[in-house]
Amino acid sequence: MRDLKEDIMETSLDLFDRYGFHGVSVNQIVEASNTSKGGFYHHFQSKDELLFVIHDTFITYVLKEAQAANVVHSSPVEKIQAIIRSFVHVFDLYKPHISVFYQESMYLKSPYNQQIKEKRDVFKDLVFSVIEEGQRSGHFRKELPLEITGMAILGMVNWIYKWYKQDGTYTIDQIADVFTDLVLHFLLPVREDVEVKGEMLHVPFFYECK
Repeated sequence: MRDLKEDIMETSLDLFDRYGFHGVSVNQIVEASNTSKGGFYHHFQSKDELLFVIHDTFITYVLKEAQAANVVHSSPVEKIQAIIRSFVHVFDLYKPHISVFYQESMYLKSPYNQQIKEKRDVFKDLVFSVIEEGQRSGHFRKELPLEITGMAILGMVNWIYKWYKQDGTYTIDQIADVFTDLVLHFLLPVREDVEVKGEMLHVPFFYECK
């Protein structure tokens, strides 16, 4: 069973999505979640902190998954694949949180907005470092500008929130497979047989190494 804090968050997600952050009061949240103001303020200092926690929940998840991938895997190919898969899955696990994030993030006040920005920057820097590692080791194409390549990956995956539907044609695992395949195809410089989860991923030759 969910605890009161989770109930308040889930109720708030629905209300913020329907009416906007400023269109919802603490009283409405309390009433809709069948609690009291005391119950609300026991878990959140303010509505601003509640909005921060909603944002922080999914950003923390994707950052921890990326950091774990960076430690568990030795190859930059395996690292980037694991990072992309967990990044894609966050849009299924935390779809309401992300919808509210894109709608209401402008209302985050200091120091909450700075904390979110710092975590997003850490995640971005980790993605960049894995790409750079792969370029140094020869796993990834060295002529690709690091910042453009990294931002292209982040932008491509971030756009999922615009079109992904949990009851859509493709499952989140199928979408993750496609995104991983796309990224590996433009990163890998030569034909390689890359072992992924015990299977051989055959990457076609499309670039001649110099």
